[in-house]
Amino acid sequence: MALPQSLRTSVTPLELELIASEQLVEIVPLITMEKTAFISGAYGPLRPPAKCRIPLWMATNLKLKKKCHIVPPEWLSADFLQERLARETSRPEFSKLPLRFAEIAKVILDVASDDVQNADKIKSLLKDLREARQAKSRDGLQKLDHSELSLPNLCSMEINEIRPFFIQAMGILTQLVREPPAE
Repeated sequence: MALPQSLRTSVTPLELELIASEQLVEIVPLITMEKTAFISGAYGPLRPPAKCRIPLWMATNLKLKKKCHIVPPEWLSADFLQERLARETSRPEFSKLPLRFAEIAKVILDVASDDVQNADKIKSLLKDLREARQAKSRDGLQKLDHSELSLPNLCSMEINEIRPFFIQAMGILTQLVREPPAE
């Protein structure tokens, strides 16, 4: 969502991707590597063809060097996303998805689309899912009152997109509720 500079008080999408890169994903290594310690933890050993769980940033690095295949999470499949899209368009509440699904999907599809079955269909489903969820969040913001906003199951990217507007709107609503009407 393109916002004017004055409303960009949130984390950028690239920063959200960086945060999401700490999530663990499964890989099938193509190289052997001993257990390696990093600030965020120790990962490995890598022994082909045994699967291993490592942070997304490390999987991305290895994939770019052609040293592994990334195993897509179970939710990054056409069937799962099709079912969630059907729920989004038929029910008033948001369907349950991983908190950082948008960021993780983008990174995996950008770097390892060859490891994902039906990558083009998945990209299309993710776009449709995003549009359906954005429409729901806009509807939820129209029902805004001065005390709360309940939009359960939003992902981090969606929360980040509505945060600047929400903060500004809640400030104005709070002022309106506090000030007695002029007589």
